[in-house]
Amino acid sequence: MMSHDNYHMPMAMDNNTMDCMTMHMAFFWSKDVVMLFNGWPKGELGMYILALTIVFFLAVMVEFLSAVKPESNPIIGGLKHALLYGLRMALLYLLMLCVMSYNVGVFVFVVAGHFVGCFIVKYRMISKAVSKSRTDLV
Repeated sequence: MMSHDNYHMPMAMDNNTMDCMTMHMAFFWSKDVVMLFNGWPKGELGMYILALTIVFFLAVMVEFLSAVKPESNPIIGGLKHALLYGLRMALLYLLMLCVMSYNVGVFVFVVAGHFVGCFIVKYRMISKAVSKSRTDLV
């Protein structure tokens, strides 16, 4: 029979403390999660909500960074695009590490952030295209 202990694995912290952090190996729902930094969000409900809000807006920002306008100068445009791409990849990797906490709330808020960000970016692009085609007809 498989016990619940098989779904997470204890990990020793540093030599100075006797604290033990649990690394979950399956999705779970709890405010007691460690994301990116040891001791954050500290198992407090307010900090957990703040962490969910931060990952939501990071995911929205990633979608905004995907909509880069081309420049007339190819060197400046290429540098701008490369810098924004690097920033976007860094944020995506941070979000991936957050999701790897296997917390359902974190996963849902990251996906929701990507959904909302994509919707806003595409809505703005379609709205501009429609308004431009209307002005071209007049």
